[in-house]
Amino acid sequence: MAVKKRFPYRAALVACNGGCRTAKDGQGCADGCIGCGACIQECKFGAIFLNEYGVAEVDEEKCIACGKCAKVCPQEIIHIHECANYIVVKCSNKSKGAAAKKQCEVSCIGCGICEKTCTASAIQITENHAVINEELCLSCGMCAVKCPQHAIYDLRGIYTEIK
Repeated sequence: MAVKKRFPYRAALVACNGGCRTAKDGQGCADGCIGCGACIQECKFGAIFLNEYGVAEVDEEKCIACGKCAKVCPQEIIHIHECANYIVVKCSNKSKGAAAKKQCEVSCIGCGICEKTCTASAIQITENHAVINEELCLSCGMCAVKCPQHAIYDLRGIYTEIK
């Protein structure tokens, strides 16, 4: 079923990269994707699937940004983002620095380097992790390049490796 997308193009984004492997060992991040599949069942367009880590991932080409997946997510880590903004934070961990690092190999530790690096003042550290204001973000990628944990990255794979 082909559905015409409206401009500006939007799609769902799962703010978890699977570095904690929460669904497997139980010792990981309590704020990440648990791989329950509720979002997959809700998506009528087949735009969501579980990746090799058991974490929900969205195919932007198929997603129409209806937001139904975000509403059913028990972890509340799915949100709608502008597809033109390629720089995203793929982490929802709210633990502080050292604890976050132990829970997930690519967790945002709230160090603030991205916030200091951002020339557009589009990033703030909220609840111990980075949050990008997409209305202000220039998608320059400097935050992704400077992030020591690689929790922020470029979905295109230009500034950082696609995960």
